[in-house]
Amino acid sequence: MKVLITGAAGQLGLALTRTQPSNVQVVRLARAELDITDPNALLAVLTLHKPNVVINAAAYTLVDQAQSDPQSAEQVNAVAPGAIALACHRAQARLIHVSTDYVFDGTAHQPYLPESTTQPLGVYGASKRRGEIAVLQALGTDALVVRSSWLYAATARNFLTRMLELMRERPQLKIVMDQIGAPTLADDLAQALWTLTDGRLNGIQHWCNSGVASWYDFAVAIAEEAHTRGLLAQIPSLLPIISADYPTPAVRPHFSVLDKRRTEVALGVVAPHWRSSLRCALDTLTPTLTLGRPS
Repeated sequence: MKVLITGAAGQLGLALTRTQPSNVQVVRLARAELDITDPNALLAVLTLHKPNVVINAAAYTLVDQAQSDPQSAEQVNAVAPGAIALACHRAQARLIHVSTDYVFDGTAHQPYLPESTTQPLGVYGASKRRGEIAVLQALGTDALVVRSSWLYAATARNFLTRMLELMRERPQLKIVMDQIGAPTLADDLAQALWTLTDGRLNGIQHWCNSGVASWYDFAVAIAEEAHTRGLLAQIPSLLPIISADYPTPAVRPHFSVLDKRRTEVALGVVAPHWRSSLRCALDTLTPTLTLGRPS
């Protein structure tokens, strides 16, 4: 099997590289190597490489910046997926398009099903939803859209790496406690996407790590696990606050947990709990100090 990955230099693209199966030939294309909004460039690349599957891991993920730069978010998250889908249709390649929990408004009281009504709160979520629609319209029953949530890795810039930076710099941090989701390790999502390349599922699927957490819960776990591993000299004071105390340009959903049970059953696997995956991510980092050494 040959798989072409767009957004190969991004957080998910790098995770796909780390978890690549040995029996798969991969073509990795970063933003500088392929303009995913250009239909002609897309078709030329697919004609050249002839992939069986395309994984669209490219996305504009700057949630707050999207509020002041909606055109860029629209081009990458909405226009490009439609162009990729049409190119895949013409080249007879299967497309796996990655989307987000931010297509929901967060007013639910139970995990969102793939068919739950979408109602994005900001530019980022709205652009991602339009990208989903474009893919579904272009490919019909052959389309596969995989939504995930709160993606992070031990590399790149994300909540985990930012928290580690701030926890080393400050004795006290205030963390939002009234936004609930499922932190998901990029490598876990990547492994699920590799499994999905076999074509057994289509439509909209949900995949994230198991369990739920607030950003505050996630930060507390990061501090505790990082301190245990010698990544933090001491655990800072973490104070829970509500979203209103920390206003941001983009409004986030208060509850965006995804119901992934159907996907788990279809794949015959259960997603790892987010805390165990956090431990795996932190285990890849080099301690900045040695704890417990006799003086």
